[in-house]
Amino acid sequence: MLIGALLVAFLLSIFLTPFVGKLAVKLGATDKPNERKVHIKIMPRMGGLAIFLSFFITFLIFTLILNKFWEQLPLLVGALVIILIGMADDIYELRAAPKFLGQVLAALIIVLWGGLEVKFINLPFFTDTLHFGIFSIPITILWIVAIINAINLIDGLDGLAGGVSTIALVTIATMALIKHDLFVAMAALTVIGSTLGFLKFNFHPAKIFMGDTGALFLGYIIAVLSLLGYKNVTMVSLIVPIIILGVPISDTFFAIIRRIVNKQPISAADKSHLHHCLLNLGFTHKQTVLLIYALAACFGLAAIIFSFATMWGALILVAGLLLIIEIFVEKIGLVNSDYQPLLKMLNFKNKP
Repeated sequence: MLIGALLVAFLLSIFLTPFVGKLAVKLGATDKPNERKVHIKIMPRMGGLAIFLSFFITFLIFTLILNKFWEQLPLLVGALVIILIGMADDIYELRAAPKFLGQVLAALIIVLWGGLEVKFINLPFFTDTLHFGIFSIPITILWIVAIINAINLIDGLDGLAGGVSTIALVTIATMALIKHDLFVAMAALTVIGSTLGFLKFNFHPAKIFMGDTGALFLGYIIAVLSLLGYKNVTMVSLIVPIIILGVPISDTFFAIIRRIVNKQPISAADKSHLHHCLLNLGFTHKQTVLLIYALAACFGLAAIIFSFATMWGALILVAGLLLIIEIFVEKIGLVNSDYQPLLKMLNFKNKP
């Protein structure tokens, strides 16, 4: 059944993507080159509609087979809200406020109607449990909205967001299978199949972009699936989804730091994201995408190892990851060329 869901979604996506591309052109959902864009010609966007339709049809079939359709209806309704917001943005280029409100609405649907809520965690080295109480709903909504925007921010090169999302979903599916959670595994594999089919047309040189329709949907579904099975768990287990999404979360985090350091509005757009920095270092378009894929795969592997580690092993792994991320960020100039506190400190210590 799991392989069947993957294959059905994959074939549907390959079939639907060309039609969605033609629809995007007719609706005016095209991406024009500018100083922030890497591409040099007008491209159809809104390709994420093909990913969503492939997922929706396949998910509908298999949830009906498993008799879980009504149970999972909030997830589908939330996804539909996200898709409508993404399509509207791809066609009309919405302002930030309505996009944000749409994301919050989708999150509210899955949280309030679907019951997805992180209510408490058990703290390591302590016997007490930290209950979130009235903050449990805001914290869960914040997670969903944050991941939606993290995936959206990394969507800057052909196949980048789709590939990074696929790697994260493969990790989520693997973790679900380890925990014998067949539903989450099926849902993740369905999105994987849908995204891989789309990547046939989206990998460099792309024939179509996923647009906000795809980036927002992938962010939403990844945020939801990454939380399923990690509700009411230990602090260590709650870190697993964060590690899985290490690449987009790190890029978003340091984008915020960069704008604070450079005294720019946090919402300001720039051309200094992870993929921009790697391109500036001389990597080709395809090399940059493959390098970020490799980074995402390393985070995914780390998340799996982390889930089996002892308490001290997990803490050492997290500390090592944070150290590696910081050195990497300083080396490529992700904040700016002068931001090198750790490298400068190490260099100072190495001086005679």
